[in-house]
Amino acid sequence: MTAPASAVPMSAPRRSSGIGHTLRLGFWRIGYEVRGYFRQGDSVFFTFLFPLVMLLIFSVAFSAQTFGAPGDEISAAAFYLPGMVAAGLLLSGTQNMALDIATERSDGTLKRLGGTPLGPVAYFIGKLGMVLVTGLLQSALLIAVAALAFGVALPTDPMKWVTFGWVFLLGVTTCAILGIGLSSLPRSGRSASAVVIPIVLVLQFISGVYIQFSTLPAWLQGVASIFPLRWLAQGMQSVFLPESFASMTPSGTWEHGLIVLVTGIWLVAGLVLARVTFRWIRKDG
Repeated sequence: MTAPASAVPMSAPRRSSGIGHTLRLGFWRIGYEVRGYFRQGDSVFFTFLFPLVMLLIFSVAFSAQTFGAPGDEISAAAFYLPGMVAAGLLLSGTQNMALDIATERSDGTLKRLGGTPLGPVAYFIGKLGMVLVTGLLQSALLIAVAALAFGVALPTDPMKWVTFGWVFLLGVTTCAILGIGLSSLPRSGRSASAVVIPIVLVLQFISGVYIQFSTLPAWLQGVASIFPLRWLAQGMQSVFLPESFASMTPSGTWEHGLIVLVTGIWLVAGLVLARVTFRWIRKDG
């Protein structure tokens, strides 16, 4: 999604000073970013609908297969749902944010925004808000389709939904911040897809989204455990899968504390990277 040249129209809050003005401008920007996002067909498909398409494919392809121990089996749709929700956070956050900002930098949008009252803080409030809104809508759509179309039983324990809430918020924030940092890697908007998409795709395959994590080689599990998607997938699995599935993890437990620790480290690293690398204009451009 790329903002047009008139990135701050006349309806935006006027120039003033203080944190209140920045917040007002940032919250106005959220609506602007969300509207722009859903007007871009490629962004909607490859970041918003892609996890849903993959859930449908896996659910139909493995519809005759069950997962889990005898007496605690679940359908393919139920098994793949948490991984697809976690992958959606990575796509809506990291992939979409990185491609979006890299394109806006390449086509001069960021340069023009740099001369407006918007400011970097308000700009990123808009971006983060857009990712939060689209990520929430995407998760709701995935859960609704799984429940209504495939009969997946949703959690009835309120604490499961509390876990979903903090894993979702931590995950979507971390993925979005990492997307900001990653946006500085492509040298142009034209090369952004070639740089960002392979990284995101590989992480999905090694993090337990498409392949059961316990079946991967030990060394590959170790590599995947460095990155946040593996932990976000496990956090979502702790919400939607029966407790017996915890035995399939390397430690035999859901490790909520480690999920917070690893993802939190990436969140801090992403904030530092975004602070150091973000520029309205590339220095080498």
